Amino acid sequence: MNVSANSSSNISSMGNKFIQSMLRMRSLSVFLIFSLLFIVFAVFSPGHYFVSKDNILIFLAASSEFNIIALAVGMLMISGEFDLSVGSILVFCSYTFLQFFGSGMHVFLAVLLTLGIGSLIGLMNGIITVKTKIPSFITTLGTMMLWRGVTLFWSGGLQEGLDLERIPIMYKAVAGTIATIIPVQFIWFVGIALILGFLVYSHKFGNWVFSTGDNKQAAKAMGISTDRIKMVCFTVVGFICSFSAIMQVFRAGTFSARAGDGWELKAIAASVVGGTALTGGIGSIPGVFWGAMVISIIENGLIFLRVPYYWTFTIFGVVIVSSVLISQIIERKRLAMRAVAEET
Repeated sequence: MNVSANSSSNISSMGNKFIQSMLRMRSLSVFLIFSLLFIVFAVFSPGHYFVSKDNILIFLAASSEFNIIALAVGMLMISGEFDLSVGSILVFCSYTFLQFFGSGMHVFLAVLLTLGIGSLIGLMNGIITVKTKIPSFITTLGTMMLWRGVTLFWSGGLQEGLDLERIPIMYKAVAGTIATIIPVQFIWFVGIALILGFLVYSHKFGNWVFSTGDNKQAAKAMGISTDRIKMVCFTVVGFICSFSAIMQVFRAGTFSARAGDGWELKAIAASVVGGTALTGGIGSIPGVFWGAMVISIIENGLIFLRVPYYWTFTIFGVVIVSSVLISQIIERKRLAMRAVAEET
């Protein structure tokens, strides 16, 4: 009986340690979900075309343009704010870059000006939000409509091509491939994730972001300029959107007035799936990284399963609600474990 009891106790202890490690590493659980989805789509896609070289290249290239935006939105959400204008900033910056380049401007100057404009739009979102105390949901909902409308009026809703032969070096830098296997966009995605991860985890800026999102008043009491932190996060989102716009234009070789449509909600979904709290103060860059990959692979995989596109919205909705519920359960367990640790 004692042997049996000890064995059960050991199994229970091992189970608790496993649960605790999973709670501390939400990103690992999201990675496992991504791996499971990859296997499912690989097995059930007709002809197993999902795992073909052509699709992997397209998936990594196209999804990375969205994924890097999700990373920035995730950091902004940790600070306690939202940005619903990312898709509109992207499409506006796409057309702005084309107009700069089409006017005869040097491509590198056009890129710098486009990045600057994206950053300024993000900063404007931040200033309006923190100075007027308007909820960021409302602020960016308005700017989402503003920049989308301006772009449609300016472009006439028409497509416009980009002469890639004039700028082969720039094309290779933002839309080429390495050894014909790895898209440059994916390298940028990983690189930006590492940079943001460093800022969030190895720099005092990251502590300020978490403190601002967790308890703004307490952060102010510690001398943190919470308004400035939020404006910086909004500016980063704008900068990343403009950079993604440039990558997308070079990859597609054309401008579309519908580019980025719906990306704002998908970016929030990716952040939530990755464990970012809607209330701020909780989240991780690795979690958002794999959350974005989950959202992207669902969209890509359903195409090969020949599921009607409108079902993707239903699935995204289920994924978001499920992720929020899981996050709440995990947070309660964390608090319970912390309470037990303090008692002992």
